[in-house]
Formats: sequence, structure tokens, C-alpha cells
Amino acid sequence: MIKRKNSRSSTEVKVLAQHICMSVFKARRVIDQIRGRSYEETLMILELMPYRASYPILKLVYSAASNASHNLGLNEANFFISKAEVNGGAIVKKLRPRARGRSYPIKRPTCHITIVLKDKKKNLLNII
Repeated sequence: MIKRKNSRSSTEVKVLAQHICMSVFKARRVIDQIRGRSYEETLMILELMPYRASYPILKLVYSAASNASHNLGLNEANFFISKAEVNGGAIVKKLRPRARGRSYPIKRPTCHITIVLKDKKKNLLNII
């Protein structure tokens, strides 16, 4: 989703991925590393991180930048991550059969990842 406020404010691109099958804490470990960094630096960090959570986050950042460049005509080199957060999602509950007709609950946590990209140049013009 692309948000454009009034003409003087900066343009921001907001993307949301819901129901990602991983723990909130594992995703936050990766998100904390990229918050506030530039787009190119974020791509390098996410490609080299050894965590499983980095792949969906990389896809999300890449998708946000390509949407902004295609829909708004902005340059990807000027983007930085202004806001990145991970919230808990629904817990998928299953039952695993055990001995003597009993069952054991399996709880698979999910998370929602929100990333907001802003343009550096437009943000600098608003300050001046």
C-alpha cells in the first residue's frame, strides 16, 4: 500500500505481511537489525543473515521498493526504512495423537510484519 499525504510531506510506502509462520521473537531479532537503515544496506544485511526469518523480510522490503518505484517513479537508492515492526498473529492449533488414545496440542505461532519505507530526498526537502 502506498500512502501519499499532502504535497509538502514525504511519500511513504507501507507493506504488511500477515500470517507468517514463525515466532514473533525470531522475526524481531532480524527486524531490529534493519530499522533505520538505507534500502541497499538492508538488502545486504538480510542476504547475509543466517536466520530463517530474514527471507520473508527480504521479500517484503524488496516488494515495497519495487512497488514504490513502479507506481510512484521514485528511485530505490533514496529509500530508508523509517518504521519496522512485528506483531503477533493467530496461533495455529493442531492435535498430535499420542499413546492410549490421548492427544498432545501443537501450537504454531504466526506473526504480522509491517515495514514503512520513506524517501530521503523528499524528507530532506520538508525539513528545509
